[in-house]
Amino acid sequence: MTDRKTDLASSAPTRRGFLARGSAATLAGTALLTDAARARDDARGDDTLRVALIGCGGRGRGAAGQALVTDGSVKLVAMADAFEDHLDSALDVLTRQVGDRVDVPPERRFVGFDAYEKAVACDVDVVILATPPGFRPIHFEHAVNAGKHVFMEKPVAVDAPGVRRVLAAAEEAKKRNLKVGVGLQRRHSVKYNETVQRLRDGAIGKLVFLRCYWNSGGVWVRPREEGQTEMEYQMRNWYYFNWLCGDHIVEQHIHNLDVCNWVMGGPPVSAQGQGGREVRDGVDHGEIFDHHMVEFTYADGTKMLSQCRHIRGCHNSVSEHAHGSEGSADVSAGRIGGTGGWSWRFRGDDPDHYQTEHDVLFRAIREGRPHNEAEYGATSTMTSIFGRMATYSGKRLAWKDALASELDLSPSAYAWDADPGPRPDEQGLYPIPIPGITKTI
Repeated sequence: MTDRKTDLASSAPTRRGFLARGSAATLAGTALLTDAARARDDARGDDTLRVALIGCGGRGRGAAGQALVTDGSVKLVAMADAFEDHLDSALDVLTRQVGDRVDVPPERRFVGFDAYEKAVACDVDVVILATPPGFRPIHFEHAVNAGKHVFMEKPVAVDAPGVRRVLAAAEEAKKRNLKVGVGLQRRHSVKYNETVQRLRDGAIGKLVFLRCYWNSGGVWVRPREEGQTEMEYQMRNWYYFNWLCGDHIVEQHIHNLDVCNWVMGGPPVSAQGQGGREVRDGVDHGEIFDHHMVEFTYADGTKMLSQCRHIRGCHNSVSEHAHGSEGSADVSAGRIGGTGGWSWRFRGDDPDHYQTEHDVLFRAIREGRPHNEAEYGATSTMTSIFGRMATYSGKRLAWKDALASELDLSPSAYAWDADPGPRPDEQGLYPIPIPGITKTI
């Protein structure tokens, strides 16, 4: 079998090259794209929505499986991943789950750093973006410029330049009437929607402060294997490198921070915090912290206290809470009350949010209704990055300065023999941020 990974390395595409190709499309092509979409539908003779999956790991398999069981005719017709084994595994799982909706022959299976371009170039209507989030801004911009509807997993970036690129592409998507879903599934929970609306309607009086948590035992580790280049190792063990993951405050805690922003109607204006590495000290733990604690402040002075931790054997909580002048709420549990106990509990049906987010997106595509979740997806991503900036630096930071940061975490080139940036020392350990010294803006 040909080693497609090695073939692609020789071209060594740079990040600038990726972005230049994506930015080449202009508004002048909007009408042509719309006409082309109508022509494709007419030529096909049916209303099948054709899907490309970019990023074939666990979340990619899950998102594709959910997209493929939405109402109407849907088919997965193209797949792309940096690694062939990921693609093959996902194809096997999806074929067993929903085989009648999978039509991905070998010529529409693409591997390598430029695989996303080839998948988007296929005759597809919807692109699912589920790679590590460091690639999200590039892939999202490319899909929008190609006139595709998009579902992209959270977070949507790992640094401020990436967030700004996503926001710009989101505006372009609106102009082109493209639908965009983002994997912050709590926004599609009936329980969360009713609870948040009650809080915004004054159910606990004036909000005083919020609390949110993603405290757990942590996730997988993928040890280095013999023969791997540094780029391949980091790509395989992507959770532990900021250019790929953004740290777990970005990759996981974004869900809880998004809920708090939702309650408040926007992002915080300042942040200060602390964090570090207490138990995450092995050669395969990269450069990320194992705990963060951040105090965010919103424009009206409301405080939000945020904790996320990856340490086993400790008290765990993944939840959001609000406190007001007339009571409090456990938002994650759908409960509101005062000193006498819970006066209201959500008791209705709350269908699977992961499925609902796809149902809503595909319905919007079919009905031509506005649907663009990229802006709040980008804002909550930036809130998570903002928190990381605060804990890594140990400084009190302003939102406007953080969003304007030019600190770009991406590597200079995307190739298997390229330098991804962080490098281990002679003991195999990577440099970690030092509060008071590390600069994040």
